[in-house]
Amino acid sequence: EGWVPGSRGERLRAKGGQQAPRPPAPIFLGPHFVCVAFVVVVVMSLCAAIAVVPAGGFKRACRGTVLERRVVAAKPCRRRSVAGPTALFTGLVQGTADVVSFDSVGDFARLKLTFPPGTLSGILIGASVSCNGTCLTVVETAGDTASFDLIVETLRATNLGELLPGSKVNFERSARVGDEIGGHTVSGHVHVQAKIVEQVDTENNRMVMFELDSKWSKYILPKGFVAVDGCSLTVGETSAGRFNVWLIPETIRQTVFDGKNVGSTVNIEIESQTQAIVDTIERVLAEKGL
Repeated sequence: EGWVPGSRGERLRAKGGQQAPRPPAPIFLGPHFVCVAFVVVVVMSLCAAIAVVPAGGFKRACRGTVLERRVVAAKPCRRRSVAGPTALFTGLVQGTADVVSFDSVGDFARLKLTFPPGTLSGILIGASVSCNGTCLTVVETAGDTASFDLIVETLRATNLGELLPGSKVNFERSARVGDEIGGHTVSGHVHVQAKIVEQVDTENNRMVMFELDSKWSKYILPKGFVAVDGCSLTVGETSAGRFNVWLIPETIRQTVFDGKNVGSTVNIEIESQTQAIVDTIERVLAEKGL
């Protein structure tokens, strides 16, 4: 027996003309499939909504649950104040500045310098400038002049207290990231003063002999680095309490060494890595009793 289409959409038996019961509906048209499909659609919609709506973006309405996309403003981050990096110099003196005034009040002084045109371009209050190898902070600017405050320790440890109007000082602005380090790392923290005890000029260079407290001699090694009035120089010969350097004409022309003579004082900064190595070796040997 087969089923054939009948009038009014009924299906009749091929024989006998008797009305037959309807065949079972395919499962994909049944009520179970519709319920399952509805649940799947709702679940997929919820998943999609959760993926795009931030936490707290769902809102309960008076009739049922309504999905609402809401932009939640991010809380502002609380930034910690970070101290700026320590000023860094290279020991390549950029020129000399003239002392306009030196006003001393007891253990405090205000130093005012005039720099070559354009030197202070972009400088800000609080910036660091090396003056005769001493790291000083700019407290005031006006055109090509800048003022610096000197405290009692600066006056004690350096030769800046000897300055007079008309004197000259070596200067170097703080290095920036990416600048060429043509000399060596200089911090601008003067360790000790030294005195010129001998000076010999030849046709093409000048030999200068310095004398200083002998306790610093262990940090000054032949062919090593030393900063003298902010100049990165290579050490020549050394002995207890003495060392010498050789200056080329360009160094003499560009720095205050052009006006230095026997008896003049200079600021000395020991090369930091050499000091760290020597101090570490001494400490280890002392701990081992050697």
